[in-house]
Amino acid sequence: MRSISTAERRARLVRRHRLAAEARTDDVAEIARSLVVLHATDPATVYLSVAARSVAAGPADVERALYEERTLLRMLAMRRTMFVAPVGLVPALQASTASALAAKQRRRYGTLIERGSDLTDVPAWFREVEDATHRALLERGEATGAQLGAAVPALRTQVDPAPGKAYSRPTGVTTWVLVTLGCEGLIVRGRPNGGWTSSQYRWAPIETWLPGGIERVPADEARAEVVRRWLRAFGPAPAADLKWWTGWTAGEVGKALALVDTAEVDLGGATGLVLADDLEPAPPAEPSAALLPALDPTPMGWQDRGWFLGDHGPLLFDRSGNVGPTVWWDGRIVGGWGQRKDGEVAFRLLEDAGADAAAAVAREAERIAAWYGDVRAIPRFRTPLERELTA
Repeated sequence: MRSISTAERRARLVRRHRLAAEARTDDVAEIARSLVVLHATDPATVYLSVAARSVAAGPADVERALYEERTLLRMLAMRRTMFVAPVGLVPALQASTASALAAKQRRRYGTLIERGSDLTDVPAWFREVEDATHRALLERGEATGAQLGAAVPALRTQVDPAPGKAYSRPTGVTTWVLVTLGCEGLIVRGRPNGGWTSSQYRWAPIETWLPGGIERVPADEARAEVVRRWLRAFGPAPAADLKWWTGWTAGEVGKALALVDTAEVDLGGATGLVLADDLEPAPPAEPSAALLPALDPTPMGWQDRGWFLGDHGPLLFDRSGNVGPTVWWDGRIVGGWGQRKDGEVAFRLLEDAGADAAAAVAREAERIAAWYGDVRAIPRFRTPLERELTA
């Protein structure tokens, strides 16, 4: 069994995740492919993840990839998390994860509607509303939830999600229907109503991105493809990290791994997996600084983060396990940062990484501040150090 040290894992990380200066690119879609997907729970993360890995690309380049070239698509997938995915990976994500998620969402919302309304045969009713909403969107090409609600009266149905509870408030079903249609792969979140930090999206038929719709592939093959992509970007890693990242059951992970040619490696006493054709030693990269945003896909790519995080977790993660803005040097986290109200990017190093590292981080902070321009973006999930730096 080949042994792969922490130093080699970090060398792989900085090159494959484009944190090394020589690995950066202005090809937005290629940045997404390098990370499998971009984390998009916080809309700003998509843009700032690209900023950290590019040379001269700006927000307009990200918008062009998303909404004009349409090489990227926003969808719910692993762990019911929002991602921006390369369109070539969408069929695998749909079959491996999103279709099952659609069924779960439909059951969940159906239960709430049955409990909080007088409707009968809720599954049939929900399907009818879905079909009517999809037809309305196909006719319009693009619409907001409010516009669709005006076109499909059933979307304005109000439900009491917690009957008899003082905290319960009437809730419309528009978002529930649109989210389910999105998980089904029939519609997609389009351009937001606002700037690149907005989460108020217009909706469009999937055909706007994929003229023939999403190609249907067998679920087992789809999971195997996702595993290959993840191992290429995040391997070597324990199978437990893969299970956590995908959100699949142990059985689903096992079946997927059985279809992928992998090798076991020693990760300092723990067993890791790597693609069988990916055992060659990784050459070291020149040390580089990077400022990654909250919820960036690199720190969120593994469950076991000790080999690049050290003991900095309490300051950089919230209580739910969401990472805040992090400062990286030579493949490890050495601090955190935040954007102040005046636009300054303030940072703090949590360990002594040397004078070269401090100078490089300062230069990177200036570059990221210029990238923001006049935009101010507070992370959706606040972490202790980010709050302290921006108070």
